[in-house]
Amino acid sequence: MNLNSKILGITQVVITSLMINAQTKESKLPGNPTLVSSKATIEKLISYDKGNFKYKVEDYFARPKASQFKISPDGLYLSYKEKDKDSKNHVYVKDLKSGKITKALVEKDDLIRSYGWLDKKRLFYTQDKGGNENIHLYAADIDGKNLKDLTPFEGITLNSVRLIKDTEFVIVSMNKNNKQIFEPYKINFNTGEITQLYENKDVKSPIDDYLFDRQGNLRGYTILENGLTTKLFYKDLQTGKFNLVKATDWKDTFSVISFNDNSKNKDEVYLVTNLGSDKSRIVLYDLKKNAIIKEVYSNPTFDVSSIAQAGKSRNYELDYISYNGIKNETIPVSKFYKEIHDKLTSEFGDKQFGIASSDDKNEKLLIVVDSDKLYGKYYEYDTKTKTTKLLFDLMPQLKEEDMAEMRPIQFKSRDGLTIHGYITLPKAALNGEKVPLIVNPHGGPQGIRDDWGFNPETQLFASRGYATLQVNFRISGGYGKEFQTAGYKQIGRKAMDDVEDGVKYAIEQGWIDKNKVAIYGGSHGGYATLMGLIKTPDLYSCGVDYVGVSNIFTFFDSFPEYWKPYKEMVKQIWYDLDNPEEAKIAKEVSPVFQIDKIKKPLFVVQGANDPRVNINESDQIVKALRSKGFEVPYMVKYDEGHGFGKESNRIEFYKSMLGFFAENFNK
Repeated sequence: MNLNSKILGITQVVITSLMINAQTKESKLPGNPTLVSSKATIEKLISYDKGNFKYKVEDYFARPKASQFKISPDGLYLSYKEKDKDSKNHVYVKDLKSGKITKALVEKDDLIRSYGWLDKKRLFYTQDKGGNENIHLYAADIDGKNLKDLTPFEGITLNSVRLIKDTEFVIVSMNKNNKQIFEPYKINFNTGEITQLYENKDVKSPIDDYLFDRQGNLRGYTILENGLTTKLFYKDLQTGKFNLVKATDWKDTFSVISFNDNSKNKDEVYLVTNLGSDKSRIVLYDLKKNAIIKEVYSNPTFDVSSIAQAGKSRNYELDYISYNGIKNETIPVSKFYKEIHDKLTSEFGDKQFGIASSDDKNEKLLIVVDSDKLYGKYYEYDTKTKTTKLLFDLMPQLKEEDMAEMRPIQFKSRDGLTIHGYITLPKAALNGEKVPLIVNPHGGPQGIRDDWGFNPETQLFASRGYATLQVNFRISGGYGKEFQTAGYKQIGRKAMDDVEDGVKYAIEQGWIDKNKVAIYGGSHGGYATLMGLIKTPDLYSCGVDYVGVSNIFTFFDSFPEYWKPYKEMVKQIWYDLDNPEEAKIAKEVSPVFQIDKIKKPLFVVQGANDPRVNINESDQIVKALRSKGFEVPYMVKYDEGHGFGKESNRIEFYKSMLGFFAENFNK
């Protein structure tokens, strides 16, 4: 994987930052608990959301009764999460022949983040502590026995996990020996036996990623040299020597997706690259010859970077290519998948669908179907009989006919860039009424984008009569290298201009009451909320900052050990604080230094264990504003990290936010 892809893919937000141990003398809780608003203050906020609404917050944000269905590799079992009366999501396994159901994995205080099948008799799951993102990998039998922590080390985090099919091994990458760098380990998921496969010694120019084949053999690696150059090395199968294939600037993409085991050429890979093009495209590449074999697929408007290959039963042929365009797009390739795609298209029309799980022989598929108005339904698809059967409706209480339309939009920025985005419109707006607007900048900001589909947030807002605007401003991913890099060193500046231009566009369409516009976002979106209230104080009625950065200087100071190799990149994306001119700009776009410009109400929300945007970021802005006599409701959850994962916390947050919007829209 190329470093650009890595830094964009792993961080769903700006860049991961280390939690500062800013404890008070009065408490061992993170941050300053004396700043947190009382229960009575939050309950008063919630009380403002009054009305005869058809749907409650719980209808959108209570987790489904069952979810995350998966077929076992042999097709004999169905696994899924099921919620109990205490909102714990345990994993169950159903024997499809006998109908017997067994509780396999028990969720206790901490959330089961992800889970899946290791082989036909054993499951894995990942878990951290209270949202701190120190992820551990666990394995257990399908009856819950023989539970093992496969990575039983304190203070480590996992970078990747790869299952070696038809063996009892996984390969994980973790920072066990040096917190700044990751090394690969082979772990027996039955016994827990662990073997280090390679050493990563050079902290200044570390190995950033490892390339393994399907058999678990190390075939290559990527080195990050001096923080800005990526070098891909590939192993010559005859000599065993690792040779340099390509050196690229970190902004460029040259990333191996997988080996093409459908070919007799053992050096052939599917690769995503934007070398020689603005948009990322898929190519077949010979790593030994260092040459493109053929172009596989490209799109003139959007980056393309994802493929799906068959398993061993169909000799790993290419099934389809997918990318995120205006909507999610799938390009069928294999005859096998073309038949499936045609069948499902005829059955589900313009809804989106995708394969969520399959047995190894591709006889049973689990298909997830959704749209902007449908949360999601699971269907079973039998590839022999070519028939579908509804398995589970994830949110049956949300009726499609009551949901709002998410409409793709496109407009020109003030300096001439084409900007894409989405607006979710309540029915009142479609009937000609001017409605309040929630502006929702996404996180990241680099490489992340908003996309089309069911969004519980925007649908909740629509249920209260509010439209939601999501702008894929410059620096967003998916629209090519030039568009993304146009936002570098423009965070808080031209990136915000694009958001403001989107608001202007929405108002000009006649949908929006310009006197009732709020801004809300998480992570970089929280930062954008603060900057919106500062940069254009007359545009917004109020704002909600959810786990957002308030001070670029302290944010940078809190980078964890394993992000230190990326420091030079961060300077190019954000601002070089060692450069006096750029440090001056960084101060101008750090909200904590501009609090005198905030005139409109602000609600701040934070997870205390957040390892990405430390609680100190929220504490700073709340304390600074209150010192000026500006009251700020402040919600902190001490069992959460970068965003709320627990159902009760999420529901309270959204109820509070709705009350905050109602209070300020009705002033």
